[in-house]
Amino acid sequence: MKVYDDKHIKNVVLVGATKSGKTTLAETMLFEAGLINRRGTVEEKNTVSDYHEIEHERGSSVYATTLHTEWKDYKINIIDTPGLDDFIGEVISSLRVADTAVMLLNAENGVEVGTELIWKYVEQFQKPIIFAVNHLDHSKSDFDNTVDMARKRFGKAITLMQYPVAQGEGFNAIIDLLKMVMYKFPATGGKPEKLPIPDDEKEKADKLHNELVEKAAENDEKLMELYFEKGSLDEDELRIGLKKGMLHHDVYPVFCLSAKKDMGSGRLMGFIDNVAPSATELLPESLEGGGELPCDPKGPPAIFIFKTIIEPHLGKLSFFKVMSGEITAGMDLENTSTGHVERLNQLFIMDGKNRNPINKFTAGDIGATLKLKDSQTNHTLCKEGKDITFEKIHFPEPRLRVAVVAKNKSDDEKLGTILNEIHQEDPTLMVEFSRELKQVILSSQGDLHFNVIKWKLEKIYKVEVDFIKPRIPYRETIQKTSLASYRHKKQSGGAGQFGEVYMKIEPYFEGMPEPTGHSIREKEVIELSWGGKLVFYNCIVGGVIDQRFIPSIQKGVMEKMQTGPLTGSYVRDVRVIVYDGKMHPVDSNDISFKIAGMMAFKEAFHQADPKILEPIYEVEILVPEELMGDVVTDLQTRRSIIMGMDSKGNYQVIKARTPLAELDKYSTSLRSITQGRGSYTGRFSDYAPVPSDIQRKLAEEYKDTENH
Repeated sequence: MKVYDDKHIKNVVLVGATKSGKTTLAETMLFEAGLINRRGTVEEKNTVSDYHEIEHERGSSVYATTLHTEWKDYKINIIDTPGLDDFIGEVISSLRVADTAVMLLNAENGVEVGTELIWKYVEQFQKPIIFAVNHLDHSKSDFDNTVDMARKRFGKAITLMQYPVAQGEGFNAIIDLLKMVMYKFPATGGKPEKLPIPDDEKEKADKLHNELVEKAAENDEKLMELYFEKGSLDEDELRIGLKKGMLHHDVYPVFCLSAKKDMGSGRLMGFIDNVAPSATELLPESLEGGGELPCDPKGPPAIFIFKTIIEPHLGKLSFFKVMSGEITAGMDLENTSTGHVERLNQLFIMDGKNRNPINKFTAGDIGATLKLKDSQTNHTLCKEGKDITFEKIHFPEPRLRVAVVAKNKSDDEKLGTILNEIHQEDPTLMVEFSRELKQVILSSQGDLHFNVIKWKLEKIYKVEVDFIKPRIPYRETIQKTSLASYRHKKQSGGAGQFGEVYMKIEPYFEGMPEPTGHSIREKEVIELSWGGKLVFYNCIVGGVIDQRFIPSIQKGVMEKMQTGPLTGSYVRDVRVIVYDGKMHPVDSNDISFKIAGMMAFKEAFHQADPKILEPIYEVEILVPEELMGDVVTDLQTRRSIIMGMDSKGNYQVIKARTPLAELDKYSTSLRSITQGRGSYTGRFSDYAPVPSDIQRKLAEEYKDTENH
């Protein structure tokens, strides 16, 4: 296949709400360029982009798919992304490597919920953006309303490049304000006829053209001088001004489309070729730990892996962007995260599931390679000896949790391996094998995300699973001092077991004074892996317990702290003082004092006003202003404490502290309350006491399970 230089490679990502027409546009772009002979459709399940079985079943994109097209001596790499927020990880990784985002707007619905949710991430990456108003052939399309909505939401950078002469079912002509011609399309779409602008459109077109010229001139002093001198700018001068405006985020060009009827896509591709910036024209790439590296074909060879696919019969397919230098098949590169050297045995240009072999990629291009051993999404591979690690993609925190259980116990080990593979493919899915909860916990972006994971486990990997409600990682502690003793005595012929321990336990807090009334022989501060501390004092005098049995007493205490007396949860922040006891010259041994220590601790714990603590999350909810009251009311029913409110664009940000136990299915509830317009993120904050009624309920439930 032809190798393009860095100046003739453009990388675009198609983003937008579900059903805005991204996959159809990608298919039309490939068809227009002659890379496919027949356009597939989403309905017929034969598009190049949506090729996964789950996408055929759902009728919409689930994964980001990499494609390419060649248009007038330019190579355009296209990444078609899903429109649903549950699959936002696919959008984020694609935005990371794209040079320009093309945001599709549905002319029937205007700026939709999905558009607003995705826009948050478009803004984060600060990439140039083009808006394409699609579905202009729909009977209820409204171009002007869509543009007005876009201006209100995205600001004055919205800049018309075209407008439709007529829209709805009769849509077939576009006035182009850059070239100042009318494109009229045949009924079957495709190549349009270039015609003069009709007289009845001339005044409107001239006015909008002048606005476009002013917008372009604003971005360059020389152009502004030319504009004042000539009163206008020619097409080449306009392109320069528009490109600078796009790079500075002062210009968001707006184009007209009917992707379904193949009207307008060629002109959009021409603009991407001639105006949209290439990777070498963007700001240098940021490096981990500081520093930058420009996208330069003469720079050191370096690639960034932005996506991984693991297929049962194919193996691992790694998608990368060449950030610097040139990459050739057979080249050895060092993974700066692992230190291992990887050989790029084969290089491919990807078109959906089709792999097109190629021998070389240059800076700015996007490609794929097979069977890298130790390299994953977010890894940098570069020439050995070069200290290059590109800034990683930061994926959003998960919003929903479930516990996953294999229906067939023999699949347990296999399930763990598969889930790790799925996490490699999808970093927004978190997998935790929790010893504490005795569950495998999956955390995702939403219900649809979980549905796709379950489908994949059962259809691709042939492992039947159940998703169940996860347990909550509670903690237990105490609120007052208590004393207890326990004698362990067992005789069963021959040597017996004997150990007696006297113990005081107290709530521990940082900076508390040392205990009084006891002779401290040893003190050990243990940082608990689950948070908090155990401070253990040996205050034995007179040799009533031999020094060699003290570690066994501590071990018994630690074992009981791992299955707390109230709910079986971890115990934290306790001070234990062992101050007396008895032993037998023959029958005392380690196991005797371990049991005595454990039972003395358990008895003392119950007498020390025990308290259950629950994990509290800091939650940020993004919600339209008019729905804020409903969201706040719902939060209050979830035992939330509202910490503050702020505004962000047309949205309100509600900050709250909410118990994890109350966040189960919250994503689904929020979507229902806000008609899909709200979103939230949550992050663990700390532990706090549960209300007394909930504590009683939890303790009773645990007692019932122990009795059974």
